[in-house]
Amino acid sequence: MIPRYSRPEMTALWSAETRFRIWFEIEAHATDALADLGVVPKEAAAALWRWWDTNPAIDVPAIDAIEAVTKHDVIAFLTWVAEHVGDEARFMHQGMTSSDVLDTCLSVQLTRAADILLADLDALLDVLKRRAHEHKLTPTIGRSHGIHAEPVTFGLKLAEAYAEFSRNRDRLAFARADIATCAISGAVGTFANIDPAVEAHVAAKLGLSVEPVSTQVIPRDRHAMFFATLGVIASSIERLAVEVRHLQRTEVLEAEEYFSPGQKGSSAMPHKRNPVLTENLTGLARMVRGYVTPALENVALWHERDISHSSVERYIGPDATITLDFALSRLTGVIDKLLVYPERMQKNLDRMGGLVHSQRVLLALTQAGVSREDSYRLVQRNAMKVWESDGALSLAELLKNDPEVTAAISPQEIDARFDLGYHLKHVDTIFGRVFG
Repeated sequence: MIPRYSRPEMTALWSAETRFRIWFEIEAHATDALADLGVVPKEAAAALWRWWDTNPAIDVPAIDAIEAVTKHDVIAFLTWVAEHVGDEARFMHQGMTSSDVLDTCLSVQLTRAADILLADLDALLDVLKRRAHEHKLTPTIGRSHGIHAEPVTFGLKLAEAYAEFSRNRDRLAFARADIATCAISGAVGTFANIDPAVEAHVAAKLGLSVEPVSTQVIPRDRHAMFFATLGVIASSIERLAVEVRHLQRTEVLEAEEYFSPGQKGSSAMPHKRNPVLTENLTGLARMVRGYVTPALENVALWHERDISHSSVERYIGPDATITLDFALSRLTGVIDKLLVYPERMQKNLDRMGGLVHSQRVLLALTQAGVSREDSYRLVQRNAMKVWESDGALSLAELLKNDPEVTAAISPQEIDARFDLGYHLKHVDTIFGRVFG
C-alpha cells in the first residue's frame, strides 16, 4: 500500500520484521511443546528463548539474501535463526511444514488487523452517535430517486449510518473469530510427524483456536469470509461518503466537509470547495472491494495444498486492511468536523411549495370518503402545477381553491396537513431502537 493511504500501526503489522517475529514465536512455542512431549531436548527450546530474550534485531536483508539462494522463505528464516542460536536450532520445525508457519502467522496478522479495525469502528460509532443526537430534530428533506420525498431529520440520516456500522462491527467480530485459527498439523494435515498437542499449545499461546481439519493449509473459506466482510464495510463507507458528496453539491449545500484555513479547492478556480475527502473514500472503497474476488477464488485450492493463494494473500492481506484502516479513520474525521447547515435544509424543505406534504392530503381525502384513485388524481393535478412552477405556487393554496378538494375537506383541515412536526413524532422511537 502506498504511504499516502497508510497509518503506522496497521502498516507495521504487515512489515517483514513483524512477520519474522511471529514466525519465531510459532517455532519457539512449538519447540516448547515438543520438549514437553519429550520429542526434543528441553535445552533446545530454552536456547531459542534465551537468544530471543536478548531482543535481537531482525536482519531482513540477511534473510532475503539467504532466500535468494534457497528460493524458500521459511527455510531462509530457519537458516538465519540457526546461524545465531547454534546447534540446538536443529530441533526447530520438527514435524512441521511451511504452511504451519505461514498460515498460522497470517491468522495472527489478520486477527490483529481486525482488532485495529474494530477500534476504528468504535471511534466512528462514537462520532456518529454524537452528531446524530446533535441533529436529532434538525429537519431536512428525505429523497427517493434523488427527488424530494417527505421530511426526515439529519439526525436520522446519521442514526441510519450508526446502525449500519454497528452491524458491520458485529460482522467483523464474527470474521475475526472465524479467522483466528492455528494449524500445526504437518504435511497434508495428518499430524503424522507432530502431535496435535503441539498445535493446541501454539494456539493457546497466540490467542487462536485449533483448526479442526486443516489439510496442509487452513481452509480458505475463512479468509474469503474475512475479506468479504471488509468489502461490506467498505461499501458502507462509500454509502455515507456519497451522501455527504450529494449534500455538498452547490444546488443542495445542506452539509459539507470542513474546509481548513489555507486549503485550496482548485488550481484554476479560487472559489471551489470540493468534497475531496469523501470522493477519496469512494475510491478507497472500490479498492477494498476489489480484493474480495481474489479471496473468493483462493478457496478452490488443489487437493491438500497448492500455493496459488500465496501471492494473492501477500497483496490483499496488507492492502485491504491498511486501506480500510485509513478509510475508517478518514470517515471518522469527516463526520466529526462535518459542517451542517440547518437553515439551508429548511430552505430546501420549503423550496417546492409544500409538495413534501402531498401524502398527508391524499390520506385525508381517503379518510373523508373519497376513493383512493380520485384522491390521488385531485392531489396530483394540483401538485403538478406546483412542480411546473418550480415551487413558485403553493400546494396548500391550490388545494384550498380546488372545489373538488374542499367538498371533502375544509381549508383548515388542509392547512393542518402541512405541519412539519407531524413527520418527526416518532424520531424518539427510532433513536431508542438504534441507541438503546
